[in-house]
Amino acid sequence: MTKSFIFTLLTIFAYIVAFGQDKRIDSFIRQLTIAKDDSSRILVMSDLAFAYGFYNPDSALMYADKALALAKQIHFSRGEIRAMFSKAGILETKGDMPRALELGFGGLEMAEKQNLKLETSMCLTEIGNIFYDLNDFAKAISFYQRAAPINAAIKDQPGTEYWKWQTEVNLGTVFMLDHRLDSSFDHLQKAFAGTLNNDYWHPVFLMFFGELQFEIGRQDTGLNYLRESIRIFENNNDPYSISDACRIIATCFKEQNKIDSTVYYARKGLFKAQSINYKTSILEGSKLLAEAYESKDIKQALYFRKVFDTTNNILYGPDKVKGLQKTLSDEQDRQRKAEAESIAYQNQVRQYTLLGGLVVFVLIGFILYRNNLQKKKANILLQQQKEKVESTLQELKTTQSQLIQSEKMASLGELTAGIAHEIQNPLNFVNNFSEVNRELIDEMSQANEAGNSTEIKELLSTLKDNEEKINHHGKRADAIVKGMLQHSRSNSGIKEPTDINTLTDEYLRLAYHGMRAKDKTFSAKFETGFDEGIGKINIIPQDIGRVMVNLITNAFYAVAEKKKTEADDYEPTVKLSTKKLNGKVEIKVTDNGNGIPPKVLDKIFQPFFTTKPTGQGTGLGLSLAYDIVKAQGGDIKVNTREGEFTEFVVQLPASV
Repeated sequence: MTKSFIFTLLTIFAYIVAFGQDKRIDSFIRQLTIAKDDSSRILVMSDLAFAYGFYNPDSALMYADKALALAKQIHFSRGEIRAMFSKAGILETKGDMPRALELGFGGLEMAEKQNLKLETSMCLTEIGNIFYDLNDFAKAISFYQRAAPINAAIKDQPGTEYWKWQTEVNLGTVFMLDHRLDSSFDHLQKAFAGTLNNDYWHPVFLMFFGELQFEIGRQDTGLNYLRESIRIFENNNDPYSISDACRIIATCFKEQNKIDSTVYYARKGLFKAQSINYKTSILEGSKLLAEAYESKDIKQALYFRKVFDTTNNILYGPDKVKGLQKTLSDEQDRQRKAEAESIAYQNQVRQYTLLGGLVVFVLIGFILYRNNLQKKKANILLQQQKEKVESTLQELKTTQSQLIQSEKMASLGELTAGIAHEIQNPLNFVNNFSEVNRELIDEMSQANEAGNSTEIKELLSTLKDNEEKINHHGKRADAIVKGMLQHSRSNSGIKEPTDINTLTDEYLRLAYHGMRAKDKTFSAKFETGFDEGIGKINIIPQDIGRVMVNLITNAFYAVAEKKKTEADDYEPTVKLSTKKLNGKVEIKVTDNGNGIPPKVLDKIFQPFFTTKPTGQGTGLGLSLAYDIVKAQGGDIKVNTREGEFTEFVVQLPASV
């Protein structure tokens, strides 16, 4: 929807330079004929009134009144404000300041109540323009400055560029007329440089910046800017802007006492102002001509003085002054009433707040009293429950200790089975070599009777070798027994340098034979990969041994279970490896079993959780392993893929 906004001498240039007067009117008329609803018609008629206002006030008022009547009929507040805004601008141009101000204040009140930011800014600017024409620059500045932050806040809406430069030109010109030239220069110079490529706004700033240049003493530069602005306005057939620019340059020539140039531009500007009934420009132009003709043509001076007096009476006569006073008084009354209503509303809010606070206070007191009674009852119940929970907790601790001991015994049982198998080998060797030695002793006795010393020496040598083998295998059996005792006894918690490769290899074989002892049909391939550069690490060997038995036994169990359901080509495999990495020793136990389901992966280290069938596991093995590894400054992790593999990774400090 086309939006035509601020209706003043400071804004008309943008529309006329952009479109041309007739083209602008034609465009709005076409939009009006194709408008699909009343809301669209109201907005277009308001824009059409705006465009007509600068050369045909009667047509402008007709469209503004039609838009206003239709907006009230359909209760379209935004359209009503737009129509009031356009009509206020038309009346301002015609010199009816009281009615223009009344419409401006009325539109502002409606826009503020409905929080219409854009329309609020429009009405504030129009009111500022009226005070501008009334030469009340302080009030004009105050209304412009109220509009400026609103314009900044709505910068993303259509017309952003227009509103940006609108604010600059309003403030720049009014500061200049109020003789605050530094402030005027800040606004106009920035806008002059910023609009060099903007055909809509640059002629406007060219005109006012030229006037400012003249004021600060750069007279030639100022006059050149003004002449250039007049040339552009004439090319665009813009009588309103020509009138203003000619009046400004005529004033500059008057200050230079160039009467002929003053008369030339003042007459030209007055003619353009009269052609569109631009009252404030007619007033100032006729005054310039009356003063210029006083020294050269008294008849012309009296004529233009009469034009001035007539226009001045229209603008500022007694009736208009009374009208302005009434409008300002009504606005003051409205503001006082609004302020009183606001104060009354705030007082009412305070009363309701105090009453609400009192109700809340009483309610809180009642709740506290009731809660106190309930708290006493709850304390008695809690005490009873506490005693019951403590009793239950003690039972749980006892049960937990029993389960932990059971888990240790289960681990010991598996080890015992493995040890029994392992110890059988060296015992067989001892028994076999003992029988051989008995036979050798008999042969040696016969050789002695025969006096065969050579044979005796050979038999003694063989006997000695056999004794060494008996001693070796005896020591092997002794080491296995000692290992079993170390595993089963309560450890001292003292760390000692331990060869982790030997330890893990030993428990791998013991765990394997333990599985074989429980299930004669069990068979699995196991592989090792030890890092020989690890050396000894400082650990509690009995505890780490329990961890390794648990992890390796679980791995053998996993591949055994998978073997029951897989084809004959499946080969159960458990891999054990060690590696020194970044100041840690890493022990990996990997199996190609069924893996761990993702839904239970987070629970495997929790006490009493097990994936084994009921009766086949306590659920404490991995929990104890986790606690043991953590207690020795290490960490234990698991990598798995369901149906494919499981890998437990134990990390221990590598320092001795």
